[in-house]
Amino acid sequence: MSRALGLALGFAADQLFADPRRGHPVAGFGQLAAALEHRTYDDSRPRGVAFTALLVGGATAIGLAAERATRDHPVAHTAATAAATWTVLGGASLAREARAVQARLDADDLDGARVRVTHLVGRDPRALDREGVTRAVVESVAENTSDAVVTPLVWGAVAGVPGLLAHRAANTLDAMVGHHTERYERFGWASARLDDVLGLPGARLTALLAGLTSGHPRRALRAWRRDAPAHPSPNAGPVEAAFAGALGVRLGGETVYPHRVEQRPVLGDGPRPSGPGPAIRLAQRVGWAALAIAVAHAAASETSWTVWTSGPPFRRTTTT
Repeated sequence: MSRALGLALGFAADQLFADPRRGHPVAGFGQLAAALEHRTYDDSRPRGVAFTALLVGGATAIGLAAERATRDHPVAHTAATAAATWTVLGGASLAREARAVQARLDADDLDGARVRVTHLVGRDPRALDREGVTRAVVESVAENTSDAVVTPLVWGAVAGVPGLLAHRAANTLDAMVGHHTERYERFGWASARLDDVLGLPGARLTALLAGLTSGHPRRALRAWRRDAPAHPSPNAGPVEAAFAGALGVRLGGETVYPHRVEQRPVLGDGPRPSGPGPAIRLAQRVGWAALAIAVAHAAASETSWTVWTSGPPFRRTTTT
């Protein structure tokens, strides 16, 4: 049961210690990706495909090597899975940053909240009033609960260390180059599309759990079905819509970035969120529920494999 135990321990480590402020492996991967981009960039999809394949493939290869090196040693395999899980999860840091913005809003420090919210979103903080800051935090909490908590647990349960590292690599590249800008429209296409594919199951599970753990599944499902299809992201749309429905608030609308303005669809019904607190608490419940599902799936898979491989050997029948 080493994979299941490793996922649980890695989740616990994230809750207890969050992300280290210095020397985080994901930050090191980002520096490597930036250096490789500098050396290989070209305004073309093929070059972006090669860039993405090399980095995500490299991360996956490291995960495969770790799995093979520890597969016959349960304690080592548990430790490797736990370390990888802690590395890729970001739930505790997400809650910490969201609470930091909330603290500044509670102190009527709008300028401070604008500065702090840039740790969560890429929007132009100068365009944000108090309502805009709150909306940005809630939408970020919803989306990143999927990207940094639920989806990694899904891939960890299904594919172990390689799945954990492959998803985090793809998601990091999407954050770096998967933008609709002149520089990245073609070069970042492969990173963005791969992240969409890998994020698909986790986003749907996040949306489902948002409804179930909030106590308002019908509201969440209604907003998901009605509003998510109009969202430009195939994964953020269901998650943000389900959170909006579950919380009984309205998200979406004009979103101002440093170099463009997007008109996002309205998600959910009701007033604009008055603060990020309810979204943070909902995200935490979703994370714990996702952990339970991931651990149960990993345990069942490992048990089935053990039973299958430890059964009686196949014997040929002969006639005499």
